Amino acid sequence: MNWLDNGDALAAIGQFLAEDIGRGDITTSSTVPPEVRGMGRLLAKEYLVICGLEVAESVFLHLDSEISEIETTFSDGDEVEEGTVFGTLKGYADVLLTGERVALNLLQRMSGVATLTRQYVKAVEGTGAAIVDTRKTTPGLRMLEKYAVTIGGGKNHRMGLDDGVLIKDNHITLAGGVAEAVAASKNTVGHLHKIEVEVTNWAQLREAIEAGADIVMLDNQTPDEAAKLVQMSRDLNPAVLIEASGGMDLDRVRSFAEAGVDLISVGRITHSARAVDISFKIQTL
Repeated sequence: MNWLDNGDALAAIGQFLAEDIGRGDITTSSTVPPEVRGMGRLLAKEYLVICGLEVAESVFLHLDSEISEIETTFSDGDEVEEGTVFGTLKGYADVLLTGERVALNLLQRMSGVATLTRQYVKAVEGTGAAIVDTRKTTPGLRMLEKYAVTIGGGKNHRMGLDDGVLIKDNHITLAGGVAEAVAASKNTVGHLHKIEVEVTNWAQLREAIEAGADIVMLDNQTPDEAAKLVQMSRDLNPAVLIEASGGMDLDRVRSFAEAGVDLISVGRITHSARAVDISFKIQTL
């Protein structure tokens, strides 16, 4: 799903601008005459995967509905090298200056998530495993960050707690066991909801599958341990999806993919992605 198609993804831009502008951009209003027009250039200062062009454009349009659209030959998902001008925007110079920081913050953040995700996707290329995100996102930016994951080539896990059942260690403890937790979920949630269970050993894996889990999550295993659990799971029920999670560094993620899992969830593609370096230089027209 393209989360930008959901109006909620862009609805918070006014709040982001209000946080930054406050009672007004006193620097710009005191130095730049309101009639001056300008052109801003989006410049990649390092290799990156572009993500957030529509979001950045929406920031400026929120300030001035007459401003031009971003002129570009690139699209979200394109890889660009350092020194590439990947978009220009024309309008009143004071609008460009006032919206610059919020637009760049979002563009740099989203491109950072997309860039890191792309690295993970390339690391498991050819294995059949998919890279998926988690709920470890920045509060208020989940839709934008999950959109960025898809632009980087990854897939989305749950959007929120209402999306699917993911039974973890605390749920298992409080429910009285794996089978009890799965049974309780099956008796409560709708038939369209998948049930996933986090497991750490063979006994839990068997119990989860025999109880009717649709997905099992192999948590904090070594690649060798994961490979054994994958084979055990396939023997019990080949239809059960297998997800690996926990400490997925770039240098070892492929070993988990080669262990035969279907999904690899990586929290760091959202919670630890570095904002990439993009500048916005403005000149008068």
